[in-house]
Amino acid sequence: MSIEQLKSAMPDYAKDTKLNIGAVLSQPMLSAKQTWGTALACALASRNATVIKAIGAEAAAHLDATETAAAKTAASLMAMNNIYYRFVHLSSTPDFATMRAGLRMNGIANHGTDPLTFELISLAVSAINGCGRCIESHEHEVYQKGATKEQVQAVVKIASVIHAVAATLEGAEALGDTPAA
Repeated sequence: MSIEQLKSAMPDYAKDTKLNIGAVLSQPMLSAKQTWGTALACALASRNATVIKAIGAEAAAHLDATETAAAKTAASLMAMNNIYYRFVHLSSTPDFATMRAGLRMNGIANHGTDPLTFELISLAVSAINGCGRCIESHEHEVYQKGATKEQVQAVVKIASVIHAVAATLEGAEALGDTPAA
């Protein structure tokens, strides 16, 4: 499945989301590997097989094997870290913030792509997963590595639109909605 086929699968009531897909995947402040690494990791975080296949197919034209693996690593690590650190952040027990997590996270240091790209991807996935502590941490890291506010906004826009596509397609399928011909 391609991005165009993904757009065609969107119901009429999701016209804005459909139009936003192309816009967020062609933002000049991001490199191709930042855009497509973020898109792939966000598709994985959104957990919709149709979206994962479409984004994965398109990303393959823009990412090498190492960059693809880095995006997958970011999605996997954030799936774990965002839950753990969101709990630590929201818990009324302050002791959790001082306790060692004890979770293996070697992929954060050994991902194979440039550090800025990996952090931008991790930030976008953290936005999908709603972890304020991780958003704060990755936002700090991307700025330390030279990112602009426009780049941060760009990856979060990718996250928001890909998540909206996944949610819309799942809802449309459950309701039996069909796209316009």
